[in-house]
Amino acid sequence: MVLFFYKVLIYLFSPLILIYLFIRYLRNKEDHQRFCERLGKATHARPVGPLIWMHGASVGECLSMMPLIKKILHKNEAAHVMVTSGTVTSAQLMKERLPERAFHQYIPVDFPFAANRFVSYWKPDAVLWFESDFWPNLLNRIHQEGVPLVLLNGRISDRSFKRWKKALWFIRPIQKLFTLSFGQTLEDAKRLSILGAPEVVSVGNLKFAATVPPFKRNILADLLNQIGNRTRFCAGSTHYPEEKFMAEIHQAMKQAYPDFLTILSPRHPGRADEIEKMLKGRGLTVARRSRQDKITPETDIYLADTIGEMGLIYQLADFVFVGGSLIPFGGQNMLEPMRLRRTVFVGPYAFNFREIVARAKQENALIEVQSAAELTGNLIQLLKTPEEANIIAQNAEQMALSEMAVLERVYDTLSEKEVLK
Repeated sequence: MVLFFYKVLIYLFSPLILIYLFIRYLRNKEDHQRFCERLGKATHARPVGPLIWMHGASVGECLSMMPLIKKILHKNEAAHVMVTSGTVTSAQLMKERLPERAFHQYIPVDFPFAANRFVSYWKPDAVLWFESDFWPNLLNRIHQEGVPLVLLNGRISDRSFKRWKKALWFIRPIQKLFTLSFGQTLEDAKRLSILGAPEVVSVGNLKFAATVPPFKRNILADLLNQIGNRTRFCAGSTHYPEEKFMAEIHQAMKQAYPDFLTILSPRHPGRADEIEKMLKGRGLTVARRSRQDKITPETDIYLADTIGEMGLIYQLADFVFVGGSLIPFGGQNMLEPMRLRRTVFVGPYAFNFREIVARAKQENALIEVQSAAELTGNLIQLLKTPEEANIIAQNAEQMALSEMAVLERVYDTLSEKEVLK
């Protein structure tokens, strides 16, 4: 009944949804060449043989799926994998990163006709849904076809749990559509059960299984040569207004270290123009990676405004701040620089990675700061005591690599439950 009323509401609001999509199209937030995919029309031929459909909302989720994609293709030589997501940046990244026998399509908007068209064309043999981003019509259509539907790396934040408990009448019918649900943690698994998931397991967080993103060693060597022996710091995956905080940190650090260089990589490179304007307004000299600007002794900020290069960018400095955490956003994946043996800082709002942060703090593998000023103080202290920074970095690497077996546990569980045949 709930899904029926949802379908009715989608039809009623379809003109507004189409207007919203058109605005996104005009703002280049939709792929002009592949826009038809958002309405469920395929632009890729369905491959012969078993097809595993994996969905992640955006870049972070898609990257977290990569080890499992490769595992599935390695173990099943006749299988193909289709990855869906909803953003242009994730599509671009998947085009570069997906292995042979894997391809990308945009997730269709949750119109009933688009969901029906999409599922009827692709006829997947199994669907693996990563974390959240629930689309009721699409999920219901998959369920109606009798296709195994699995929630991977399910995470229910405190805020979401409180909200969904007040709307059990809505969330329970959606959760019951999943054949099997994996919780990132035991607490997530418990919450998924309360919200209506029929079968729940917890074998670990798949983010631990991710490997270092690919990069070209000659480019890394060239950038390191340009930087030389300068004192430097990297801020990755930043969100507005964290770039302003990083500018303040840079100006404070430059007083103690005149050669100080900040490598700044915003989460959304499309904001680079406004970030550069802000930095120059503060009297800072900016070099941009997208323009292939050289890092000179006069460069204050190296603005790494490209997509899919964090495996390169995080290796340019031993000290790394991971963004989305000095503001109430929830944080970005700090395991990426930890895996590279970096001394990592996060702010007080990394609640999307609460368990990872708590464990890392306990194991002295990460530093949580409350403000830009505190981050500056910690940087100065650790630059004076490099042996202490090195211990934290070593602990970070050890922790990040400690749960690599989670990939095997997830794959084995999928096989045992006959999701992957």
